[in-house]
Amino acid sequence: MRSRSGACYPQPESDNWNSRSKRTRRDIGFGSRCGQDPPRKRQRASQGADLFEWLHDDLVLSIFSKLAATAAAPADLVNLLLTCKRFNVLGINPLVLSKASTKSMAIGAKNWSESANKFLKLCVDAGNLEACYTLGMIRFYCLGNRGSGAALMARAAMASHAAALYSLAIIQFNGSGGSKSDKDLRAGAALCARAALLGHVDALRELGHCLQDGYGVRRSVPDGRRFLLYANARELAAALASRHPLPCLPLSGSACPLLSDFGCGIPPPDPHPANRFLIEWFGSRRIGDDGLRLCAHVGCGRVETRRHEFRRCSVCAAVNYCSRACQALDWKLAHKVQCSPMDHWAHVADPGPV
Repeated sequence: MRSRSGACYPQPESDNWNSRSKRTRRDIGFGSRCGQDPPRKRQRASQGADLFEWLHDDLVLSIFSKLAATAAAPADLVNLLLTCKRFNVLGINPLVLSKASTKSMAIGAKNWSESANKFLKLCVDAGNLEACYTLGMIRFYCLGNRGSGAALMARAAMASHAAALYSLAIIQFNGSGGSKSDKDLRAGAALCARAALLGHVDALRELGHCLQDGYGVRRSVPDGRRFLLYANARELAAALASRHPLPCLPLSGSACPLLSDFGCGIPPPDPHPANRFLIEWFGSRRIGDDGLRLCAHVGCGRVETRRHEFRRCSVCAAVNYCSRACQALDWKLAHKVQCSPMDHWAHVADPGPV
């Protein structure tokens, strides 16, 4: 380098300053022996390391909790657990499992295994109410473990889970899991009223018919009709919220399958994942050889726990229902067209050639 007058600055000594300073830092560093590089504890993010390794566990748990709350299928959580070892450990954290959505519990009957049972049990231990209700329904109706299943549903019902309250009401109405003398109509009506207070549509419909018939409660036809109107109104509100087109049908006539009070026809609501599991479970097995019958409503899936537990259609006596709500809904959806008492009586009157 030259000065402004053109003279040259004196050159440094033979050993370069930068190289000497670098060598000095290397020789002194981190208490290691001279001439050895200090060990690097973690790879830099700029060199291609996984960025999640730099995030704190609390932040990752918050992300996983939001993912579990919005999961649309069980595969969303399963894929998360299979990503890496860290994700597997954090994915089964109680904070994450307690936020798991209803759809994440939609395990198919054909996929039922010990791993699926363990996953639901982990969610139950984490305090997930949907897992309590789903596993309770599976144990009570499918696996035959009545006590454990009823206890899980009761745990969810105590936390004001509407579907669990309604299922326990049906168990009380029918005396499911016991004898006919185990029926408790007042307890069933009380549970049904609490579920109806939470806005459960089937509970509103069941309570309306109980009030009209005086079943477990004091008979009041106007109050029963009011509850049935509430049930129809909530069905219509749910259909509007789902943004499905509602074809308007004439108010007169019998062609309207649902919501006849409003003159609208909408598709039936999707069954709860627990009910869908029951439908698939008993649909793949032979039911009826032991005298037990399924509820005829396509969205229910419940099966009798003893013979002649469910109520039969008083016209054709060909179908059975676990509750008045299922009977009323199935009448609007399908059975109104299928019910044919004349064929039944003709068969009884004409036994055929002797």
